[in-house]
Amino acid sequence: MENPGERRRLWASVRRALRGHCPKCGDAKLFKSYLKQVEVCPACGEPWSEVRADDGPAWLTILIVGHLLAPVMLPVAMEDRLPLWLLLLALSAVSAALCLLLLPRCKGVFIAMIWALRANSS
Repeated sequence: MENPGERRRLWASVRRALRGHCPKCGDAKLFKSYLKQVEVCPACGEPWSEVRADDGPAWLTILIVGHLLAPVMLPVAMEDRLPLWLLLLALSAVSAALCLLLLPRCKGVFIAMIWALRANSS
């Protein structure tokens, strides 16, 4: 049961979620698989199935990866040291790896922020 007077610390919950832990207690895992969040935290009992991040994590992941790779892509593409096929292959691999690494963390951040700010739609 939710306590409306309970103080929820935004940045502490975001830090916990970045590590993949429950934003409320930080003791248990937030995800039971790559992107599937647990229904209820086994440590504190917080119901995480009610918090939906929807498309926010994908948007944030693309934003971060784009800003990380754009400064690298432009100078490397302007030089003709590497064949185009090799450059495209390398950038695609780095992009995919960064997306796979960042997506669960971005989802955790969105879940933590929605929970801490009490922005649930339900």
